[in-house]
Amino acid sequence: MFGVISYLIARVRPTIMKPRRRARCLTLEVLYECDIAERDALVVLNRRTHDDALGQSLAIDPDDAEAEAQYEPLTPTTIEFAGKLLAGVRDNQTNLDMLITRYAPEWPLEQIAVIDRNILRVAIFEILVEQTTPIKVSINEAVELAKSYGSDSAARFVNGVLGTLTEKTDELRAEIVGELVAG
Repeated sequence: MFGVISYLIARVRPTIMKPRRRARCLTLEVLYECDIAERDALVVLNRRTHDDALGQSLAIDPDDAEAEAQYEPLTPTTIEFAGKLLAGVRDNQTNLDMLITRYAPEWPLEQIAVIDRNILRVAIFEILVEQTTPIKVSINEAVELAKSYGSDSAARFVNGVLGTLTEKTDELRAEIVGELVAG
């Protein structure tokens, strides 16, 4: 199991990367591990940030001196944003999954790859609930995550779902806010 997670993480080495992109990667990795291993998200996030603080990142090959030299520990800003994304996705997961099901009707939620499903959850949360990142940036970040972590067709799939969903952004924001107030 950890072999799969290590493989995915190794595909996206967290070397020199902007803090918000790094936070999205961390959030995605935590969500993936939680879905696969059925672990508590905050426990996984705390372990990952603790390991990083000790310089024990899973993504760094100890025999790769160049990667080791470029590696930068997680910053408090990165950890804070990752925590915000993680809590937001977990708190809104039912609504996010409903939207994924609505905007990817040919794909039952259980048949969407775990990594793709979590990329969509994070992006939809950022677009509809968090709203501090411009929509085009959120879509671009999701597509880049899909290229790095997903299958060959993942980026196209994620872009298609998010592109269709964002055509109704205002309507969907009102729907999500209504669900949050009612719930």
